[in-house]
Amino acid sequence: PRGDLRPALAGLPRYIATVETAKHRVFQFLDAAIIPDNMLVVMGSDDAFHLGVLSSNIHVEWSIKAGGWLGMGNDSRYSKSKVFDPFPFPDATPDQRAGIAEIAERLDRHRKEALAETPGLTMTEIYNLRGQLVDSAPMKRDARDRLSQSRARIIDELHHKLDAAVAAAYGWPDTLSPAEITTRLVALNTARADEEAADTVRWLRPDYQEARAG
Repeated sequence: PRGDLRPALAGLPRYIATVETAKHRVFQFLDAAIIPDNMLVVMGSDDAFHLGVLSSNIHVEWSIKAGGWLGMGNDSRYSKSKVFDPFPFPDATPDQRAGIAEIAERLDRHRKEALAETPGLTMTEIYNLRGQLVDSAPMKRDARDRLSQSRARIIDELHHKLDAAVAAAYGWPDTLSPAEITTRLVALNTARADEEAADTVRWLRPDYQEARAG
């Protein structure tokens, strides 16, 4: 979100952020001591459940369809008002929330450890390597070494687990096509809008949002 972030981030040890325009749509936790610049889109939450849902293929597919594209590489652009605001989070059970949060914490930790341990490694390279892995693209020896150092196989496995866990929280199969995901999210968004018209709001952070909404 734009504007003064201090009220939303007050008291949080960390927050969720994504780069506004990027080749790969990646969400991660940043320490609250880090002041975000204008190139980051920030979510005022330290809940790993939120990180997990945002990192899932369900939200990423939504962000690609609802967002825009920019630059020579035609990179995806994450618009808070077009992507995040209308996105319907799943009505997950406590056990589902805990499971998604646990996977998201592991994903965030593995990426940070790989970046800290490997000179010159970037988040973009991690996901480029993951893409080659998914595509079964042939790799030279130095690329295979880099694949191991980046933990791309572990990260890919965690993403698959996260996708399945988030789909289950929606009550959906984890084999939906991108078009089917978008169709279901649009329908769910419409249902949530009807709920809000009837004064039922599903707050993401009730302690913060409900108080501000009165």
